[in-house]
Amino acid sequence: MAGKSDKKSAAGWRFDNSYARLPDALFARAVPVPVAQPGLAVLNENLAAEMGLYAAALRETGTEVFAGSTVPAGADPIAQAYAGHQFGHFTNLGDGRAILLGEHLTPAGARFDVQLKGSGQTPYSRRGDGRAALGPMLREYVISEAMHALGIPTTRSLAVATTGEQIAREEMLPGAVLTRVAASHIRVGTFEYANAIGDRATLEALTRYTLERHYPESVGVENPALALFEGVLERQAKLVAQWVCVGFVHGVMNTDNMALSGETIDYGPCAFIDTYDPATVFSSIDRGGRYAYGNQPNIAHWNLARLAEALLPLIDEEKDKAVAAAEETLGKFPERFRSHYTAGLRAKLGLFSEEDGDLELAKEFLDCLKGAEADFTGAFRSLVRAAETSELQDALSFGGTPLRAWQAKWMARLERQQRSRAKVVAAMSAANPVVIPRNHRVEEALAAAVAGDLSVMHRLLDALARPYEATSANEAYRDGPLPGSGPYRTFCGT
Repeated sequence: MAGKSDKKSAAGWRFDNSYARLPDALFARAVPVPVAQPGLAVLNENLAAEMGLYAAALRETGTEVFAGSTVPAGADPIAQAYAGHQFGHFTNLGDGRAILLGEHLTPAGARFDVQLKGSGQTPYSRRGDGRAALGPMLREYVISEAMHALGIPTTRSLAVATTGEQIAREEMLPGAVLTRVAASHIRVGTFEYANAIGDRATLEALTRYTLERHYPESVGVENPALALFEGVLERQAKLVAQWVCVGFVHGVMNTDNMALSGETIDYGPCAFIDTYDPATVFSSIDRGGRYAYGNQPNIAHWNLARLAEALLPLIDEEKDKAVAAAEETLGKFPERFRSHYTAGLRAKLGLFSEEDGDLELAKEFLDCLKGAEADFTGAFRSLVRAAETSELQDALSFGGTPLRAWQAKWMARLERQQRSRAKVVAAMSAANPVVIPRNHRVEEALAAAVAGDLSVMHRLLDALARPYEATSANEAYRDGPLPGSGPYRTFCGT
């Protein structure tokens, strides 16, 4: 049964669905499947305001839209086609449980995809039920909003609706639908799919569209495909550096989970490290550590190589020349990442100027953290406190081992840049969060929400809203798990 149309515009929806005007091979028409008993679990009123939507009207009439039982006026629902390398293996995919309602235009003219996740089967469902459980959808809401507050490019969550239905996984779970907002849902896997079907016109149209939507400064250049590739490479180098600097582990960096807009997308088995270890893996299905915390730059590089392969027919008519041009651009990634990562570490250490040994100084500190099994977020905040006083008798100490030698080198480095201590402390405070979405706190909030108590989640969201400030709301959320809590594991949530 198809969802009915919402004839009211009081909520402020303004749809203009440009992706649905691309070649038909890139999507399939799909309408959300109505649910038994729509309910509104959470509405992101701040995001609604940014989008030019009216929260009061959304609360009054939007629940059926967020649950998939009503299609808002002007929407043109589709499921997007894409492929992907999942754990290194190529497969055709597509939106199996997500439907793009369309693109909403803000009053200022900004364009956002509005997608329902968990809204029923599509032509790409591959025997899946097309539904989602409440816990994983709330998880994406919490983590994506935390990432936004941390200043990291990300898709965001406008709402989570309950369905009044139970879905079968390893056990019966309450169903839910997430409304995800994104700059777009164009992925590396979208280009892999367009190339795989062998239709040059479709690949050209997708390339032109992506440039116009996300890289308008490159429209009209001599080699559009190469310009697109270079633009995506730069954004991904910066994005992954930002992840690493806050201890974020995406968990499933398949090519269908790399957005060409440069936003973080898909919060399935993601988590944040507590103790620092580059080999940290949380996902229960990542048994080989492919997507480990410290391996994320390498995987981003690998994924970009797959994008380059998809773009080869457009980079140059002669394959050898296309490969050479793509490899030259791809070869820039390690240095681009290193540059962004070093800049991030300099900010965390309070360094305004640049010296050749800065990355080594930061890595020496990280090695100390690894050896001491120290808390990553807490250790960098301890540097902020140490920067407030230059007294070495207050030496940093992790695992019972003082870092007097390293601290002396660091303080000498601070002195050489001739910046006031107040400026150093302010810069470090802006680069080192007081609070992150600690895994045990996220699980605590989700367990309570699934049991019917959303107040725990709302307190967590309040704590994460201003992550670089010590506030009364986040005071109880700063510490890691209690000793002996055991390893943390995440699951895909499908």
